[in-house]
Amino acid sequence: MKKVTSMALTLPLLFSFASGALAKPQIQSDSNLGVYYEIYVNSFSDSNNDGKGDLNGILQKLDYLNDGNPHTKKDLGVDSLWLMPISPSPSYHKYDTTDFYSVDPAYGTTEDFRRLTQEAHKRGMKVTIDLALNHTSNKHPWFKEAAKDKNSPYRDYYIWADENTDLNEKGPWGQQLWHESYPGSGDYYYALFIDFMPDLNFDNPKVREEMINVGKHWLNQGADGFRLDAAMHIYSKPDEADKNVAWWDEFKRGLAEVKPDVYLVGEVWDRPNNIAPYYKALDSSFDFDLSSKILDAVQSGSDNGLAAFASNTLDLYSKYADNPIDAPFLTNHDQVRTMSLLDGDVNKAKTAASILLTLPGNPFIYYGEEIGMLGEKPDENIREPFRWYPGSGEGQTDWEPSRDNTGPDAVSVESQEKDKDSLLSHYKELIRFRHESPALMKGDIREMTTGDSRILGYTRTFEDDSVLVLHNLSGDTVTIQVSNEEWQGRKLEFSTSNEVKIKKAGDQLNITIPAYTTCGLK
Repeated sequence: MKKVTSMALTLPLLFSFASGALAKPQIQSDSNLGVYYEIYVNSFSDSNNDGKGDLNGILQKLDYLNDGNPHTKKDLGVDSLWLMPISPSPSYHKYDTTDFYSVDPAYGTTEDFRRLTQEAHKRGMKVTIDLALNHTSNKHPWFKEAAKDKNSPYRDYYIWADENTDLNEKGPWGQQLWHESYPGSGDYYYALFIDFMPDLNFDNPKVREEMINVGKHWLNQGADGFRLDAAMHIYSKPDEADKNVAWWDEFKRGLAEVKPDVYLVGEVWDRPNNIAPYYKALDSSFDFDLSSKILDAVQSGSDNGLAAFASNTLDLYSKYADNPIDAPFLTNHDQVRTMSLLDGDVNKAKTAASILLTLPGNPFIYYGEEIGMLGEKPDENIREPFRWYPGSGEGQTDWEPSRDNTGPDAVSVESQEKDKDSLLSHYKELIRFRHESPALMKGDIREMTTGDSRILGYTRTFEDDSVLVLHNLSGDTVTIQVSNEEWQGRKLEFSTSNEVKIKKAGDQLNITIPAYTTCGLK
């Protein structure tokens, strides 16, 4: 049986490369490129008036997300949904399942899921679902049988202590790792995260086969890909990172038998040099360091080398995969919401969105981010009901009393959708800018220094399409000079303000950018 010890917290950022045994993945299908939208189902939209969100509620709100008509401007315009876990679970967040193969009854049925994917596909949208394969609930029938009977065929699905195990071993966060299955049993199992989430034993080929079957099952129900929870913790020893990558490669190859273009994005919460090898197996990995860079630049009002960091990161990932797809984001369901981090400043929230939606890869938006929902820890408060209306209305959920998004001045879709200056309208506009530009959708990124730290500049280039993106991070109007011959004669392609001015002065362009404005020259 597998014996696990604690892993290191973080390793230093080193842009060094190592050759691996796995072949580089081929260039990814363009069908997986786009803007992704993360949904906590319980909070999004309620179809049966029980106060809880469900799959049919999402179905009823698809036109808000993408109405299938690229010529309309009412919808948000996202290309794919990421649904947080939908399988049965005793926990509200559902990251500890009791059945990998079905839908939690509170959310609906497998048939409801199929219908949702079918309607999403009609609109040109994809559906990605969250898979937490590292562990199960301790109420899962497999674990209950394994804990009760040491001769159970499910016993080796989990990790059990033997006479050489240090039961006082601590994990990377100082947590207890070994837990007694029943009081007084003297029988201890391994759980990295918390006692009610026993880890699965991926050294057991039957477990690996089972998890591949789980993935195939959901692909057959209409899913297009998976967000892989805790992707770096399948094997938890620091020296077992290669085993994690090898497992995900095995998983990807198994799923490709059903869907060759399946999309896998991993949660590898680490530095780029440690994330990079996962690109041998995965299509994308969430860029946590880039998220911090975006928010730091917006909060400080100063260029912090974000573009160079993004460029270096993609160069690093390219050592492991052809045409790697980064997965930038602002915040997610585990973090304080963007608007709370920015102290409710709408201008800064717009700037953060502008940066996110002009970076390479697949940008991920957390539900409610587009209307400026607030939310601070504990986790329930960053997963509050999505605000469709200032008060109540069709589809509004109320499973959790709102702490941060309530009152007459609370943000909502209804209060913003007809306001051309709202944060929601800003998101819609930026997503459309992105869709209309091959360089923004598919291009690389290279830093362009402007001589003024208040301006963040970079070029995005794909084949013969190139865009110079400039963000004014400050509350001041700023004029910069662009002297590079490459940009002479270029015109304003898009702007979040009508006040951007471009004047030619000899062999230079003088570009005046209002406060908190983003523009692109082509």
